[in-house]
Amino acid sequence: MSNLDGNSSPKIHIQTPPAAPSAPSESQRTSATSGWGIAGILRRWKREDLMKRASLALRGIALFLSLISFIVMASNKHGDWRDFDKYEEYRYLLAIAILSSLYTGGQAFRQIRELSTAKQMLKPKMAAIIDFVGDQIAAYLLISSASSAVPLTNRMRTGADNIFTDASAAAISMSIFAFLSLAASALISGYKLSTQPYI
Repeated sequence: MSNLDGNSSPKIHIQTPPAAPSAPSESQRTSATSGWGIAGILRRWKREDLMKRASLALRGIALFLSLISFIVMASNKHGDWRDFDKYEEYRYLLAIAILSSLYTGGQAFRQIRELSTAKQMLKPKMAAIIDFVGDQIAAYLLISSASSAVPLTNRMRTGADNIFTDASAAAISMSIFAFLSLAASALISGYKLSTQPYI
């Protein structure tokens, strides 16, 4: 091989291999871990705590409204035809208000105890089923009793608008508001039931 330039040594170009990527530093690993793992767990705990408190608040409201409906209807005795116990619809409304008060009172007691002691009274699976089914049944019974008493109250109010019909209308409206509160609680219970791992 002859070299025309007079250079006798051939030029060899050597390329260095790319450097291997370095391992992430400790601060990079910590920020990556906290971004997904720990932060996600904390968000989940906050969400679960918020749902527990919202469910407790809704059941407390339903308890209060059911008690008002019960007390107003039970004291709705004004003599002659103006006694609630002479009408089947009003007796049904009173009975369901009592049942709703007992159910929401028991559930509120259980939730307050669980929040204060941080111990579960029931297994989470069983509690989720009881919450969902109980909220559904109580809510439907409340709206059923209120809807059965509305036509009777409307008929009475066309003839005479007095304290008896006003108290009946107040008890009915409290039952409807208790239904709305328990229906919202049933939505939360349904969400908690759907997130259980056994389904």
